[in-house]
Amino acid sequence: MTDGTERSEILDRTYDPSEDDDATVGSANTMRERAGESRLKLWILLEANRLVATGVLAALFFVLLVIGGIALDPPFLTTVRSGDVLDSIFSTMASATITGVTLVVTITQVVISQELGPFGDQRSRMSGAMDTREYIRELTGLNSAPADPSALLSALVAAAQVQAANVKEATERIDDEDATEELTEFCDSASENADVVLDRLHGATFGTFDLLSAALDFNYGRKVFEVDRLLARHNDAVDEQTRTALNDLRDALVMFGPAREHVKTLYFQWALTSLSQLVAYAAIPALLVSVGMLAFVDYTTFTGSFLAVDNIVWVTMLAFSISVLPFLLLLSYVLRIATVAKRTLSIGPFVLRDSQR
Repeated sequence: MTDGTERSEILDRTYDPSEDDDATVGSANTMRERAGESRLKLWILLEANRLVATGVLAALFFVLLVIGGIALDPPFLTTVRSGDVLDSIFSTMASATITGVTLVVTITQVVISQELGPFGDQRSRMSGAMDTREYIRELTGLNSAPADPSALLSALVAAAQVQAANVKEATERIDDEDATEELTEFCDSASENADVVLDRLHGATFGTFDLLSAALDFNYGRKVFEVDRLLARHNDAVDEQTRTALNDLRDALVMFGPAREHVKTLYFQWALTSLSQLVAYAAIPALLVSVGMLAFVDYTTFTGSFLAVDNIVWVTMLAFSISVLPFLLLLSYVLRIATVAKRTLSIGPFVLRDSQR
């Protein structure tokens, strides 16, 4: 058993958010502010169109390979003449393409299997979904919960903004100056963040990353923590009306969490299914080029030069860049999915990044 003295010592070493005088209620809100990384890096990993990113990677491969074929010694033409370099490269690429398509098909099967189940399981899923929609309807005050994902998220963000305005209005009756200042600053920060997210959600369609990107800009988890911290810190100063408004705000913020995670899950399934289709499409020209280079091309097929570069260098490096397209597609999609997953590992008020501490 732990006696009173030991318990007191343990509590003294425990961080109490309600006693944190240095806490910032207007913390970083958007994902760009929370990430602490360059705008260019985040644009490449997340915002850039995946097909454009794949094309840029393929072009970069081509340019670097051509430069290597020119600059390295011995020249590429000499290497091709002295061995079976082309056979080794493109037989490997053909095998890799078939293996890659098999891998992606396996991923698709895993995604599809999550949607399969007996009648009872499907009924439970439907029942849970309808109960959640009824709760959202009551929370937002709408006649019915929106069916469109962007409208649903917008309704929850707007509900949080309305409740933040109610909290700010209620704080005008508080006599404690510190409590009024902190609560007003928090409400202003939450309202500004909601304005940014609502603007981005307007017109965003499911299937594009714009919808999920906008949802990631609403820092709901930190706001839930701030509501709890402010309630504990100013427990004596807050009146019943302000406490009720804060709890209503907390309910709206808490509901946004599972809604965002549901949209994220659906997007991941959509993206992985789209990836499977694109890899299958890209595998056809990749295999044709690889087999064509194996069957019909050697160092005598393309003689001469263009722009002072041997034609065999241009042809080989272009063929390799086409052959590697399925892998580049997989890379571009996985980078986005992994980046989003890394930044949304936890649900609720759980801080994992130093930029939010």
